[in-house]
Amino acid sequence: MSRIWDVVRRIATGDNSPPPDLDATLARLRAKTPAPVFWLLGKTQSGKTSITRFLTGADAAVIGSGYRPCTKTSRRFQFPTPEAPLLEFLDTRGVDEPGYDPAEDIAAFDPVAHVVVVTVKATDFAQGNVRAALEPIRRANPSRPVVLCVTCLNEAIPRQPHPTPYPFEQCGVTAHESPSVPDALRRSIEEHRRAFEGLYDTCVPIDLTRPEDGFPDPDYGGEALKRALLDALPGAYRQTLLRLKEATDALKDVHLKHAIPVILGYASMAASAGAVPVPFLDLLIIPGIQSRMVFHLARLYGQPMSHDRFKEVAASLGAGLVARQAVREVTKVIPYVGSVAGAAVAWASTFALGRAFCYYYQAVCEGHVPDTQTLRKVYHEQYSAAEVSWRAEKATRTGPPQGTGS
Repeated sequence: MSRIWDVVRRIATGDNSPPPDLDATLARLRAKTPAPVFWLLGKTQSGKTSITRFLTGADAAVIGSGYRPCTKTSRRFQFPTPEAPLLEFLDTRGVDEPGYDPAEDIAAFDPVAHVVVVTVKATDFAQGNVRAALEPIRRANPSRPVVLCVTCLNEAIPRQPHPTPYPFEQCGVTAHESPSVPDALRRSIEEHRRAFEGLYDTCVPIDLTRPEDGFPDPDYGGEALKRALLDALPGAYRQTLLRLKEATDALKDVHLKHAIPVILGYASMAASAGAVPVPFLDLLIIPGIQSRMVFHLARLYGQPMSHDRFKEVAASLGAGLVARQAVREVTKVIPYVGSVAGAAVAWASTFALGRAFCYYYQAVCEGHVPDTQTLRKVYHEQYSAAEVSWRAEKATRTGPPQGTGS
């Protein structure tokens, strides 16, 4: 109760500065926000970075610099930012070296990884060390899905085009039924399936190349991989990946392609804060999340943003005012209903604020500052769209994870 009265006092006196324990609070929220965690296992140069690049849209340089050491033989990449991640990748290195002991990685990753993604090059059949590393990981959690990705298909069929349309089924390879698959490629895939028998649930042949490599489809098999991962993920985490895909698929603007994942990450964290069932406690947390998002977006657009300028623009939008949000807090006295409503408002307002600031930054980049009326219109349009998206996502979300069969 003392914390509630402190929030009410600060609202009444107009003190909307972030609480002193904001960083600790955000750390707790990150643990509650559904960010899928993919455990990547495979030799060096076997396609792990290509998968990360395909799922996130980030380039290799960003991915490389984004990884941070986690254990002696592994590293962690949180996309788009460690502050508000949407996807997380755990990359285990050294599995192609004799004597690799996965015990430390299992202890660190087993409680958090949702799906193990194993990468093997189509023409590399020396996978004994990878299998030896995968076996104890599989034993540690037999119910966790393992997706076997056979990569670099073009190396098995040099100077030949990929078979089209994509002839491999999501939950297994039916290459023997398709005359379009060259014999060399079919034998390679079937050999990997035989070698890893019992250690995986789904096999997906892929060839994720760069556009400059000259292949007609640089994302060959990519959609099949996404379907396999979506099928393997628990419901809430599946929706996070879907939301990211749908939000970025149709974007042409380079700035927005980088900005949208950032906005979604902070909006998801704000929704976690908004779902706290105790009235008023989130009112000083959400503005802190939103302000960090705005300054993060400013860096992406190369536009400096002072605290005074942020308050000025936010006020012109009619957003970020704690007193206005306080009215909605009274619904939290209603079990479940209040938390759902609070999460929806926090999600929509944060997403809309991010999109409005993107509009503002883009206008500044083009040499003019948009007027208050235009900014407010953009904000309210994006808020309405975010509300519709939230309701649709909640309507289709399924709770328990679904298993897969070998």
